[in-house]
Amino acid sequence: MKLESTAFRHLQPIPKKHTGEGKDVSPPLSFIGVPAKAKSLVLVVDDPDAPMGTFDHWITWNISPTTQELHEGDKGPVEGMNHFQQVRYNGPMPPPGRPHRYFFKLYALDCTLDLQAGAHKELVEKAMKGHVLDQAELVGTYQR
Repeated sequence: MKLESTAFRHLQPIPKKHTGEGKDVSPPLSFIGVPAKAKSLVLVVDDPDAPMGTFDHWITWNISPTTQELHEGDKGPVEGMNHFQQVRYNGPMPPPGRPHRYFFKLYALDCTLDLQAGAHKELVEKAMKGHVLDQAELVGTYQR
């Protein structure tokens, strides 16, 4: 399985438009090679370089396994609470200084998740345990 974006390439800068300094809209994402047995997809975006530890920017689940792409600004079918205390995508907004890495992680599951909107990433990860068929990752960078 692969995760790609037309907005940025793996390990390259994320355009300002998709950050807290820009329009703060999610980038376009393409899902390639989703397993035929998948029942749902989960997308997690986080920053492991944040000063206080990994910072969650977007958590969304129960994406249909037939979905081939999320367009710019699309919302997920069910979204979780990020570290901005919002239930939506919030793009990169690191402290000024060194670049941060933003991990876009896609998981194909053999089930759907029975979680309420607003669940935190830890609950989503716990519910996913033992159900991941495949996963893909796209990493972008951003520096202020």
